[in-house]
Amino acid sequence: PYGRAMIRICKEESFHQRQGYELLMTMMRGTDEQRAMVQESVDRFWWPALMMFGPPDADSPNSARSMAWGVKRNSNDELRQKFVDMTVPQAEALGVTLPDPDLRWNAERGHHDFGEPDWAELAAVIRGDGPCNAQRLAHRRAAHEDGAWVREAAAAFAERAGTR
Repeated sequence: PYGRAMIRICKEESFHQRQGYELLMTMMRGTDEQRAMVQESVDRFWWPALMMFGPPDADSPNSARSMAWGVKRNSNDELRQKFVDMTVPQAEALGVTLPDPDLRWNAERGHHDFGEPDWAELAAVIRGDGPCNAQRLAHRRAAHEDGAWVREAAAAFAERAGTR
């Protein structure tokens, strides 16, 4: 059962990747304003996308264990490299510029070289000091407060149902 679920998950994620690419391609064929929106998004999300794979292998205390136990097949650095190598041709096909001045093809390695993400920024996000953390927490508090009446009604219903 686990294998079938993983296949479904991978197909679903592949669908989302294709859909996102097709949407970006449509926008890049659109107006100047739409193309600027795509470029702004790429500029904003490029570095967080590279951080998403986790800290560098040398600074990742759980990576070696996860690899040894078979939880991970590739290290953080390997996954990041695969992502960059896959994304560069897609960005070129879309006509967007990746915001990394160090990004270039390395024929000797057969991979793209790329800049170092701001690992201090990732550490801040993990600590809860990210750029949207206060906004996220405020939204969560407001949602919790706005839902108080539902919890109170459910508790009152449960109390009445239990006393009958």
